[in-house]
Amino acid sequence: MGFGSDNHSGVHPRVLDALIAANSGHVSSYGADPFTEKAQEMVKEQFGDQAQVFFVLTGTGANVLSVQASCRSFEAVIATDAAHLYCDECGAVERMTGCRVATVPHQQGKLSPEGLLSQLKRVGDVHSSQPRLVSITQSTELGTVYQPDEIKALAEITKSRNLFLHVDGARLSNAAAALECRFADITAACGVDLVSLGGTKNGMMVGEAVVVLNPALGESFPWYRKQSMQLASKMRYISAQFSAWLEDDLWRKNALNANRMAQRLATGASQLEQVEILYPVEANEIFARLPRQWIDPLVAKYNFYEWEASLNQVRWVTSWDTQEQDVDALLHDMQLLASS
Repeated sequence: MGFGSDNHSGVHPRVLDALIAANSGHVSSYGADPFTEKAQEMVKEQFGDQAQVFFVLTGTGANVLSVQASCRSFEAVIATDAAHLYCDECGAVERMTGCRVATVPHQQGKLSPEGLLSQLKRVGDVHSSQPRLVSITQSTELGTVYQPDEIKALAEITKSRNLFLHVDGARLSNAAAALECRFADITAACGVDLVSLGGTKNGMMVGEAVVVLNPALGESFPWYRKQSMQLASKMRYISAQFSAWLEDDLWRKNALNANRMAQRLATGASQLEQVEILYPVEANEIFARLPRQWIDPLVAKYNFYEWEASLNQVRWVTSWDTQEQDVDALLHDMQLLASS
């Protein structure tokens, strides 16, 4: 067991069972199959009847498609300087859409209304990329969670300025579990226009979805998806996973375990005076500062990321399958290092 990423985790047995069950006979391709129809309806139950659901292959693909559907090449995406689509997608948004990503310094991972407004000063200036899409990540790249009122405050600005609001929901499950709410409560009900819905970090094998909540953005989406190489021919194998993941709120159970294990790790680590927890632990990511001499042996054993080497910062990520004994083993080894 390691703490490097929820992408390192395995696939939930119920998701694997769904894949095996789907692997029988011949069905139509490219989403014209009963598995996809069922999964789309299940996603709509989570987000509302107005939702249009498009299954894709990757999270980066979901984000790029969200930008393509909402922006022209001379327009810009506003995000924080910690945003995954800015820091960790190899310039995919810029390469695939021609749109600039304009960043704002994050506030514990979040985009503030003041930060958003600071990027709207050159609206109408022919020399400047024009803002069109605001993208936030929920839960954030630093493990914090937007409250519904925080999202509504951003949406109030986007609606008043004729902008669109996108949620990168690679860990939307962890946020909804932490807030004890439905997906719709932190998206559709808050004025969000598009969502990149992630399942891979929370018990699925492969596949994400773009949930389009603004009908104006869905009309051309099927063609964008095809053009962007995100239309899977054997889509039933993505769709079947989503159905299993959504059934009986498996997604929530998985996310709750990951969140609880993060709290257990953060609580135990914070009791060591040599450890500093850097941000509020609200989902399943923990950022900490450790003594320099601890990091190499712990990374070798527990396979987590050294986040900012010059600052002795590390990141721990818990997963749907993280067990108490996994957390306790890491805490035990840190206690031994603290006493040596």
